[in-house]
Amino acid sequence: MREQITALRREMKRRGISAYIVLTEDFHGSEYVGAHFKLREYLSGFTGSAGTLVVTENEAALWTDGRYFIQAAAELADSGIDLMKQGETETPTIEKFLNEKMSENSVLGFDGRAVNAAFARRLQTALRSKCIELKTDEDLGGLVWENRPPLSKQPVFELSENVCGQTRTEKLAKIREKMKEQNTDCLALSALDEIAWTLNLRGGDVNYNPVFLAFMLIFRDFRDRVRLFAEHSIFSSDITEKLQNDGVEILPYDDIYSALEELQGTVWADPKAVNFRFWNSPKNAKIIPKTSPVELMKACKNEVEINAERAAHIKDGVAVTRFMKWLKTAVKSERITEISAAEKLEEFRKRGEGYLGQSFEPIMAYAEHGAIVHYSATEETNAELKPCGLLLSDTGGHYSEGTTDITRTFVLGEVTDEEKRAFTLVLAAHLELLGAVFPKGVRGSTLDALARKPLWRHGLDFNHGTGHGVGFLLNVHEGPQRISWRAVNDAPLCEGMITSDEPGLYFEDKFGIRHESLVLCKKAEYDGFLCFEPLTCVPFDPCGIDKKYLTEPQIAYFNEYQAWVCETLSPLLSEDEREWLKDLTKAI
Repeated sequence: MREQITALRREMKRRGISAYIVLTEDFHGSEYVGAHFKLREYLSGFTGSAGTLVVTENEAALWTDGRYFIQAAAELADSGIDLMKQGETETPTIEKFLNEKMSENSVLGFDGRAVNAAFARRLQTALRSKCIELKTDEDLGGLVWENRPPLSKQPVFELSENVCGQTRTEKLAKIREKMKEQNTDCLALSALDEIAWTLNLRGGDVNYNPVFLAFMLIFRDFRDRVRLFAEHSIFSSDITEKLQNDGVEILPYDDIYSALEELQGTVWADPKAVNFRFWNSPKNAKIIPKTSPVELMKACKNEVEINAERAAHIKDGVAVTRFMKWLKTAVKSERITEISAAEKLEEFRKRGEGYLGQSFEPIMAYAEHGAIVHYSATEETNAELKPCGLLLSDTGGHYSEGTTDITRTFVLGEVTDEEKRAFTLVLAAHLELLGAVFPKGVRGSTLDALARKPLWRHGLDFNHGTGHGVGFLLNVHEGPQRISWRAVNDAPLCEGMITSDEPGLYFEDKFGIRHESLVLCKKAEYDGFLCFEPLTCVPFDPCGIDKKYLTEPQIAYFNEYQAWVCETLSPLLSEDEREWLKDLTKAI
C-alpha cells in the first residue's frame, strides 16, 4: 500500500472517519486543476485528469472512465488501490460501494470545498438509510501532503471587444435579463471559465486553461455591484480600474463563504458547478438549483468569436501541416522520439502570430502507446519513432483568436492491413459525423450513432465520447453539449457551438487511431435544420486509407475536405510546401 494512503488512514482514525473521498476537482469543479489541487494524484499515483479515490479502513479504490483504463491499470499496479472501471456493468457506483462497505452510524469524510454539490447530495441520499454522517470541514489529504504547492496567483489579462464581440457590461446586462426571467436576486458563479468569459478576462492559474481562481456574485439590480472574489494582486491597476467602472468590486478570494451566508432573497446556483460548502453557505436565502445561464451563452459563439476561431484554426493548420511534412520526411533519417516530436510541433506553432501556448498536454503516441487514449510520454516511456507504423498526435493551441484541438494519425512508413482497415473505418466514422444534417433540437447523444455506425457494422467500438464542446480562448473541454450515447441530459446542439468530432479505435499492446477535427454548428440549407462546418484545416494522411472500407459519398466528402485544406493553406506556405500539400491532397 502506498505510504500516502497509510498516512491518510492514520488521520481518518484520529477523527473517527470510516471512509474518505478525494475527487480530482478544485474548489470550482474544474476538469483540469492547478498543482495545489492535485491531491488525488499525490495520494494514488494516478495522473489522469478524471478519477475519484475512495479510501476505507481496509480498502482503497479509484474510479475512472474509459479514456484511462489502460493508463490507470499501469499506474495503480502494486499500489494496493483497486481500479474501478466507471460505466462498466460490473462496476458499482461510488454510492453503492460505500453503502456496502460502511456500517450504520459511521462517518464519511471529504473536503466540502473540493466536492461538487450535486455529487455530495447524491451521497447524502444514498447513505441516509444507514444514518451515515458526512464530515466535510477538513482537508485530510492536505494534512499528509508535505510541501504542498500553494494556490496559484498568475496575472490576469484582458481580451478586447474586437475579439469577444461583446463588452462585459453587455454580457452582464444579458445575464441580468435571464435572472429577471427566473425571478432571482443573485446569480452565484463558481465555474472558472464562466467567470472569465463574462468579464472578458483570462488568466494562468490552471495549466493549459487560461482561467483564474475566482468566485462571482451577480445581483439582478444593476445598482448592486458585481462582487468578484479573487486574489487582488493578479489584477493590474488598469484592469482593476476598468472593472470598478463597470460595476465589478474585487474582494478577497476566501471571503466568498461569509458573503454567501449574508445573502437575502433568492440565489441561482448550479449544483453541478458549485462545491458542497458553497451550496450550504447561504443561511437566509433560498437557492434556486438550476444550470447557470452563462453555460449556454458561452457555448454559442457570436459572429466575432466565430470569425476569430476560423483565423486561429488556419494558423494552427499551417503549423500542423508543416509538422506533418517534416515528420514524414525526417523519420526516415533522423532520431525522433515522442517527446522531441511534440517539441517540434510546438516549435512550428510558436512561429504563428498570436500564439499563446498549448491548450492541453500534448499526446504523441507511437505504435502500442496509441492504444492508451490519453497517453502522455515521460522520460521512461519516450518511444523512438521508426519509419513504419502509426503515430497518434492529439494536440492543440491557444491563439489570441481562439482555441484549437486536433488529432491526426500519421503513417510513418509501412503499415499492416489491420492498421489500414482500422484507420479507414475511423475515418469513415469521422466523415459521417462531419457531414451530418439534422433538425434543430437534436442532441449529441442522438448524433453519436452516426459516427459509430461504420465501426459497429464491423463489431468495433471505442470507449470514450465522440465529441465535446470547446471554449473560445478558454477550456478545451466545455459544456453543455456532448456527443456520446452515454450523455445524460446533454444539451441540444445550437448555432455557434464548437464541438469536436473524434472517433477512434484502440488495440491494446498494438496501436491506436483517432481522427479529430473541430466543427462549427450552423444553419443548413433546409429550414429548421443544422449542419457542421469544419474549422480544423489539416489534411488527413491518405497513406493509411484502404478505399474498400469507404462508401462513394464518404470518398467524395473526403476529397472535398482535402481540396479545401489545400486551397486554404497553400497561399500561406512556401513553394516546396505547396507542392507537397498538393500531392498529398489529390483526390483518391
